[in-house]
Amino acid sequence: MKKKIALLAAMGVMAAGTAYGAAFRIPEQSINAVALSNAYIAHTEGADTSYYNPANMSWQEDRWQIEVSASYINLPSIDYTDANDSSRDGSSKTENIVIPMFHAVSPDFNNLRFGFSFVVPFGLSKRWNDDYPSNFSEDFTLNVFEANPTFSYKFCDNFSIGGGLRIMHTNNNTVKTSGDDALTIGGNPVLITRDMDGDATELGYNLAMTYKPTKDWALAATYRSRVTMGLSGDAEINYSIYGTPIAAPYDGSVKLDIATPAILTLSTAYTFDKTTVELTWDRSYWSKLNKLEFVFDGTTPDLLLDKDWNNSDAYRIGITHKCTDKFTAMLGFGYDETPIPDKNLGFELPDSNALLYSIGGRYKMNDKLELGGAYLYDYKKTRKISADDGNARIVGKFENAGAHVLTLGAIYKF
Repeated sequence: MKKKIALLAAMGVMAAGTAYGAAFRIPEQSINAVALSNAYIAHTEGADTSYYNPANMSWQEDRWQIEVSASYINLPSIDYTDANDSSRDGSSKTENIVIPMFHAVSPDFNNLRFGFSFVVPFGLSKRWNDDYPSNFSEDFTLNVFEANPTFSYKFCDNFSIGGGLRIMHTNNNTVKTSGDDALTIGGNPVLITRDMDGDATELGYNLAMTYKPTKDWALAATYRSRVTMGLSGDAEINYSIYGTPIAAPYDGSVKLDIATPAILTLSTAYTFDKTTVELTWDRSYWSKLNKLEFVFDGTTPDLLLDKDWNNSDAYRIGITHKCTDKFTAMLGFGYDETPIPDKNLGFELPDSNALLYSIGGRYKMNDKLELGGAYLYDYKKTRKISADDGNARIVGKFENAGAHVLTLGAIYKF
């Protein structure tokens, strides 16, 4: 089955978020995480603890807990205005995406707990129809799924560790580019079209620990390992000038390694009676993404792309308040840095620093069933690229980027 994955080249990393986290990372993977802008590590409640901080499974209710939820993500159109040539202006298409999420936590077995999560930690969808932007990013859709079996062990009443296996899979990727304005022959622009397919399944790990100096105060740290996705599949490449083929098309194998970032998170939470305040910092180690090298039949005739992304930091605060025995309200705010330097910014992922605002709540229907919902708004700042930044394709600005995330789900305990 032919999938178009040429823009993976222009883009730069395949593992990432529907483009509402830093780069294409999707950090918010549960009702609580969306409601708290992902300030959700030291103080976790429910089945999603298995994903966000497995060490905290030690302090969950001593019975099975399951959360099933889904997020609807709306990515509004992004406007590009070129500083030198208005014919290069354009707007991306609006994207609507739904991602499923599942979490489970076991009862206690002599201070040992087990958990399991299924999430979509990275992803992206971006399409442009206008002539100039579509040369580099006509269509790009990326899917990365993760199964995360976890465990926790409580050494004493105030200290627990946890960890697990990251089983990451990517498929159904769609990427299409249809040009390269830097390549000419005899003064004529050469049109390059690339179609590639490929999938991969790779392994990583995650670690966690929580220390509680008092019953109301928690300190936590988590670490998710870097996972390199080794794609292999088939590719077709065609070259033409004004519709006339100028070289024999390539039709053969292709290989590509893409590193997803390691993520370190530190968090602290304190509970004041019925209100819990949590502060969280995390770093995504995108600097391992130096370049993308497409290997065709043991050679590299087409693509070797420098990315040189930077490590990026995120700062978040979340507030959880138990309004009544049945209803819990949540608020969150966050600031995400983009890892993409000005010189390598592209139309496939015109990312920028972002502010996050979120709200949500859970309602306890009875002793076994709880319903929840959350909304998050990701506001991307205007990104300007000047001639001095050394970007070969973009001199202008991106505006109106962002994301709306609506999450609904249910928690069942038995």
